Amino acid sequence: MFSLLSKSRKITSRIVALMSILWLAACQPVTLGGGGGGPSTNTSAAVPVALLVPGGSGNAGDDLLAKNLENAARLAIADLQGVKIDLRVYNTAGNAGQAASVATKAVDDGARIIIGPLYAEAANAVGVAVASRNVNVLAFSNNVQIAGGNVFVLGHTFQNTANRLVKYAKRQGRNNMMVVHARTPAGIAGRDAILGAIANNGAVQAGVGSYEFSQDGIISSIPGIASTIRSSGAQAVFLTSDSAGALPLITQMLPENGVDLDVVKFIGLTRWDIPAATLALPGVQGGWFALPPPNMTAKFNARYSAAFGNPPHAIANLSYDGIAAIGALAKSGKSNALTKAALTQGSGFVGASGIFRLRPNGTNQRGLAIAQIQNNQAVIVDAAPRSFGGAGF
Repeated sequence: MFSLLSKSRKITSRIVALMSILWLAACQPVTLGGGGGGPSTNTSAAVPVALLVPGGSGNAGDDLLAKNLENAARLAIADLQGVKIDLRVYNTAGNAGQAASVATKAVDDGARIIIGPLYAEAANAVGVAVASRNVNVLAFSNNVQIAGGNVFVLGHTFQNTANRLVKYAKRQGRNNMMVVHARTPAGIAGRDAILGAIANNGAVQAGVGSYEFSQDGIISSIPGIASTIRSSGAQAVFLTSDSAGALPLITQMLPENGVDLDVVKFIGLTRWDIPAATLALPGVQGGWFALPPPNMTAKFNARYSAAFGNPPHAIANLSYDGIAAIGALAKSGKSNALTKAALTQGSGFVGASGIFRLRPNGTNQRGLAIAQIQNNQAVIVDAAPRSFGGAGF
């Protein structure tokens, strides 16, 4: 156990910093943009699209991500047939104020729709800034608290992942489900998503266990959490933590405290194949998690690498998806192609990593596969749906 504890010490400050960025707007008041109807668009000409990226912040990571998002958008444009896109790229510096300013300029320049920005606070600011201009925003964020009005989130959401996993677990006869989460904004958001999915799918909530996000907090909480798992009749335990955070420690200590993995199935709300070393953890063997269809992801990664010389950033596919949706709608030739009604068409779109659709409330649904970890490898046990209305939905 001590090697994992040592690792936990090293990663704690890093993961806390990461979560504070990802959920920057989660605990702050959010003012949703209004509108969302969308402009009239001349689809017989090149469609002006603004791409808002986090470049210009002085942070090399932001600049690299900005370039990846632009590259992926241009790759998507090259794939369109019969549709022309006039892509205009604006740097937000990862700053909400600058994001709102450049979004206003983009609309002044003629943009009919905005893709980006990345961070939740910036995306919220952009939605508010252009709401009165009747322009929709396809943000890269996964924070559903900013979704609604004229703002749609493209990022993979906890809600979508939880719903897919709960449905699958219930079909496998694991109806009693417990949640274990950190007392952090991301952990609480993950808990709420799982509990919502349990309720919406008619499963049984067996209990909730939580821990302070620190080494001592985890160690002191695990015996009580394990006791609850054993006494609750839980057949599945959802873990909100990821492999850079508490996952290695939790999946080691719960079995050490009497949780029988022949009786209880661990289910991950996050990707358990990233980094690949996670697959070798003894505690996750036999566990389930959700991911985009690997074949489509591999195809996109290969095409991106061939075009630009390096593999894409993990979220570059979101930029591709935004262009793919706009292109598919513009191909209809209708002037209302970029309205809210068009963007939320029930049949959805095909993107870099499978099918997706935008919902009227600004959230999204994505087709995900279910993987089980077997002999230190992720094996697909339930393929991603190829259309909406299939078993995955």
